[in-house]
Amino acid sequence: MATLYTQIDSNNRKTWLLIALFSLVVISIGWAISYYYGNNVFLIFAIGLAIFQTFFSYWYSDKLIMASFSAQPIEKKDNPELYRIVENLIITAGLPMPKVFIINTPQINAFATGRNADNAAIAVTTGLLERLEKPELEGVISHELAHIGNKDILLQTIIVGLIGLISIIADMFFRGGFRNDRDDNRDNNPLAILSIIFIILSPLIGRLIQFSISRKREFLADATGALLTRYPEGLASALEKISQDKSEFKKASNGTEHLFIANPFKGKKFIGLFSTHPPIEERIAVLRGMDIHPIK
Repeated sequence: MATLYTQIDSNNRKTWLLIALFSLVVISIGWAISYYYGNNVFLIFAIGLAIFQTFFSYWYSDKLIMASFSAQPIEKKDNPELYRIVENLIITAGLPMPKVFIINTPQINAFATGRNADNAAIAVTTGLLERLEKPELEGVISHELAHIGNKDILLQTIIVGLIGLISIIADMFFRGGFRNDRDDNRDNNPLAILSIIFIILSPLIGRLIQFSISRKREFLADATGALLTRYPEGLASALEKISQDKSEFKKASNGTEHLFIANPFKGKKFIGLFSTHPPIEERIAVLRGMDIHPIK
């Protein structure tokens, strides 16, 4: 019978498999471009990029992500209440103290990143700090610590780079960035046509993989976080406020969307269909249906 802990173990086993799947998409784009132009240099280029991007993301993506959001690191003296909440929850979770960052934006949101628990970081927005009550803030922090404890952050961090790489290679192809002499008769070759179709669809394929990974792990982090605080209502109430928040987060992108506790794109049509997050209403219903009682 599947339990919360068996699901965590299953996700951990799948992490490198999913990273390999993303890398395979990148390499497949290289093959498609190589076939179209009749030159294997593009395949070699794609293999090299996939390997470089994976290892670069492993070591440096968390720093680049924080820099892209202009996230500011803080110490205990900068925000004692936030720091104490994190300290108390990591003791319960049995985790090392992550680095703590604040992002200056009115939107209510947060995320965790890093390659492992010893090199993890969490970021919260100023909007979250200003508009959530303490139990709600604890619920959000517990959710992010759950991502760290469940070992989701490595996959989430590396995916940022690979999603960006897929989009860049496809975009370069269509903008003529891979110009080379080729036989124009190849345009009538069915396999060449299929290679073009694959290149067109590759960003969507990457997006669908990202979509399937993130949705399952968000539910798991909600449940793990609720067990951590023993108060599911705190996170449920926070998610309600997040769902009502209409503030924009202009620095968010499709490549980083999956990092956040909730979709950072507000008020955009069709976003629900392709969102990396499950509907907030479903998450709230699951949390409020959990039979967890506070420890007395």
